[in-house]
Formats: sequence, C-alpha cells, structure tokens
Amino acid sequence: MTDLTLPILDLSQLDAGDDSAARFRADLRAATRDVGFFYLTGTGIPADLEQRLHRAARDFFALPDEDKLAIENVKSPHFRGYTRIGGERTKGAVDWREQIDIGPERDAVAGGPGFNRLIGPNLWPEAQPELRAVVAEWHAALSGIARKLLRAWALALGADESYFDDHFGEPSTLIKIVRYPGTTDPEPQQGVGAHKDSGVLTLLWVEPGRGGLQVERDGEWVDAPPVDGAFVVNIGELLEYATNGYLKATNHRVVSPRAPHDRLSIPFFFNPALDTKLPLIELPADLAAHARGVTRDPANPIHSLYGENALKSRLRAHPDVAAIHHADLVEVAQV
Repeated sequence: MTDLTLPILDLSQLDAGDDSAARFRADLRAATRDVGFFYLTGTGIPADLEQRLHRAARDFFALPDEDKLAIENVKSPHFRGYTRIGGERTKGAVDWREQIDIGPERDAVAGGPGFNRLIGPNLWPEAQPELRAVVAEWHAALSGIARKLLRAWALALGADESYFDDHFGEPSTLIKIVRYPGTTDPEPQQGVGAHKDSGVLTLLWVEPGRGGLQVERDGEWVDAPPVDGAFVVNIGELLEYATNGYLKATNHRVVSPRAPHDRLSIPFFFNPALDTKLPLIELPADLAAHARGVTRDPANPIHSLYGENALKSRLRAHPDVAAIHHADLVEVAQV
C-alpha cells in the first residue's frame, strides 16, 4: 500500500480559516474524483459515544439466537431488523456476515411507487433496549458530519453551498451494524462482495485493528485498514449521476477475517428522500471537461431517482424478504 494508500482528510480544516477550508475542498474534490474513498479525521465524535456504540454492537451479536431471530428481517416488509449469517447477497453470491439494519423510524406507507415499501418502522431487540438510544445519538452525530461534508462538496464542485440542503428533502438514512465471523478456509472468503453504494455518501466506522476492507483502484484491490480516529468515507452512485461522472462511485468489498478473529463495522448511509431526483450540478467549464459520464452497466443501471436505486439494491441483497413480501416487485431486481 505504499503507493496506493487512501487519502486522509481532516474535517476540522473547514473551521480553521478560509485558506484551510479551501485546501480541504480541493483535497475533497481530488480524493473523490481520483479514488472515490478517503479517511476522514477531525470529526469531533466523542470517544465515549464511539465506545458505547462499539459495546452495544458487541452486546447485540452476543445475544442468544432466539433474541436476534425474534427481529429477523424476513418479518419486515421494509428490510429492517436482523439478517442471519449468509442471509444477504451481493451479485447473487452469499455474503458471510450477520447484521441489523436500522432506518428512519416512520409509519408504513400504503400504495404509491414501489420504493415506498422501504418506509416503515424498525425492529428492535427487546433483550437490549439500550441499543435504540445509542443508535439515535450516533445517527444525529453522523448526520451533522454528512451535511457538513456535502456543503463542502457543493462548493468544491462550483455549486451553491446549499445545493444538497435544497434538494435532499428528508434524508433516507440507513445504519447497518455488521459482524463478519472469522474463517479457517485457506482462500479469502467473501465477507461482502464487490459493489458500489447506491446513494450519495457513506461514513464507515470500523472496529480498531480489524482490516478486511478493500477498494478497487487502478484495476487492483487495495487494502484500506482502519485508521485510529478516522472514518472511511466513500461516495455512491447518485453522486456520480449528479456530477455526470466527474466523481465516480468505486467498487469495494470485505474479505472475511481469519479465525479466531471477527470484525465489526458500522456503515452510515446518508441519502436523499426516496422520491428525490438530484438535479445535475452545473460544473464549471474546467471541471466539466473532465466529466466522464455516468457508468453504463446493463447489469447495474444507475437510476436518477434515489428510491429506484435503493429498491434495486434491497431486492437484490435480500431475495428472501423480496419473495415473502414483494413478489410483484421481484422482476425489478433483474432489470
């Protein structure tokens, strides 16, 4: 990784004067154009909050199976709750991880476009009532970081600072608390397969000392081990769309840890309202000249409307939930 390390950006530069803020925005634009991933330090997340979330995640996965399966995602038409090991797919292949998915706490919506079925309540473990409170704190803290980043991105791309605030609507967030079990297999195993995120922005917390994340760069898989005090940040397909390919969503994957170790990670996805279509950013001429167009992949179309992107992703990742609750939409996963 000596020549292929990911960039490290310090968010506190935005509050250190005009020159520092301008340097941060330039570095942000370069990192997400050239790599699509970077480490983010200087976020101001309290160490106590990080430690409490880490403990809550460990406590959740230590629950008896019956407590976790009481909130299994096959019981939720909104793709919320617990996914058992091997219960998720990437490009049809089994991902070797378990997780709980937590989205905005809302009432279910009847009728309308298919993506409305992603709206609804979460499933919380009765055996661990404290999980809900610490997740709410984490959600609030990371939402603030995400908004700050997006304002910096808007300025870096020649748009008004309020571009994302004006066009996001009520954010469609998603928190996944994920555990990758260790494996004794001699060959690297798929913790989660190669994919691009379907939205705008991902902030990833990784358990200290636990590697396994790999990012595709210049046709090679590059290790992205955790950096103390830093999030791993990447952009999704919708930001690629909004910049006409000036910024590119990047393939990434997780290789299973070696037993007896496991690995915890907690990605936070910050995306616009499901019914939102981000208008194309009118890039300055010097940037527009380097826009490469949106990736054309018949097996993975990038939709301009976020809800269509999100629905595509969920139906493919959880075919069991789709078959039980959304048989009429299953064809969407094959588009």
